[in-house]
Amino acid sequence: MSHIATVRYCGSLHNDLTHSASGSTISTDAPVDNQGKGEAFSPTDLLSASLAACAMTIMGIKAAGLGVELTGARAEVAKEMAADPRRVAAVRIDFFLSRDLDERSRRILEAAAHTCPVAQSLHPDVVQQFRFHYE
Repeated sequence: MSHIATVRYCGSLHNDLTHSASGSTISTDAPVDNQGKGEAFSPTDLLSASLAACAMTIMGIKAAGLGVELTGARAEVAKEMAADPRRVAAVRIDFFLSRDLDERSRRILEAAAHTCPVAQSLHPDVVQQFRFHYE
């Protein structure tokens, strides 16, 4: 297993995460509903956003193979938390893609989104709702 990141606890429920290969750093904070200030992504926000980023990446790979363009596509992410134990119960993602995509490309890209590694890694109890909009 290779070293992918270093996480440093900075105090006050903040962490700095540094990507080993690139040196890129992001920060996390606990959410306001769990003793934090909500000044950055919470770890569960990152998990939810990672699902969207992973799906978009896999769709981008498929789009390149289809010869279609995804630049400008976006995803809006929402999460629902559960208690006892505290965990992510659901992630809802609205994908906004070009209306110029033909029906075949849409079908292939939508199916591809569900095959991303993050989607495949989440526990089956985590509801993953993907909605696709073409504008």
